[in-house]
Amino acid sequence: MSSATNPMEQFAITTIHPLSVFGQNVSFTNSALWMLIALGIVATFLIVGTMKPQMVPGRWQAAVEYMYDFVLGVVDENIGPKGKAYVPLIFSVFVFVLACNLLGMIPWVGSFTPTSHIAVTLALALIVFAIVLVVGFVKHGLHFLTFFWPKGMAWPLALFIMPIEVVSFFVRPFTLAIRLFANMTAGHVLLKVFGTFVVALGSFGALPYVFGVVPLAVNVALSALELLIALIQAYVFALLASIYLNDAINLH
Repeated sequence: MSSATNPMEQFAITTIHPLSVFGQNVSFTNSALWMLIALGIVATFLIVGTMKPQMVPGRWQAAVEYMYDFVLGVVDENIGPKGKAYVPLIFSVFVFVLACNLLGMIPWVGSFTPTSHIAVTLALALIVFAIVLVVGFVKHGLHFLTFFWPKGMAWPLALFIMPIEVVSFFVRPFTLAIRLFANMTAGHVLLKVFGTFVVALGSFGALPYVFGVVPLAVNVALSALELLIALIQAYVFALLASIYLNDAINLH
């Protein structure tokens, strides 16, 4: 299958500048480039929106404030008053994941979705998970380990439940990473497949444009759906990060 019709070709990692550190390949790739672009877009958005704050906000300031208030609401709802110190973390995670998701929707050759790779989403999830562990042990010390021991449960049953709690806790970063990766990958594959149908059926028969109308309409609908999924997945990632932090901050 040629690269023009291969729906997986859009996820290929290509080396832009080869690098090696202590024998390890740390080359600068297209994935790293698009993550830097995402950071640049987020930084520009925040700088422009907060450079000259006004009592009556302009469009950029209003957009930044709305997004911040949205994340603040997520943190307040899931962590409570103690979670305000972690709003910058959740906000950073949300806007970065959102930017990476949306970049892949840009209709030009070479656009790339960093969050369509499990290595990227797992790295983000492990960072969140590590912060949760640090917060838990800093705030509660070894008492944090009681998180795995169901409160008020009889010893025989608790000994059975505790291994399940430990496993479910340590698979959190993997489920968090796989959820984001799988949704972004599946959506972009569908867009590529139906985009190929538009081209193939559009050149078929005596009425080429008639045959391409249906897949084109489906592709437009899928693009709208994929845009919604990009927003929802950024929200879900931030939401779950808040829930995990709540477990570390408000230990039962």
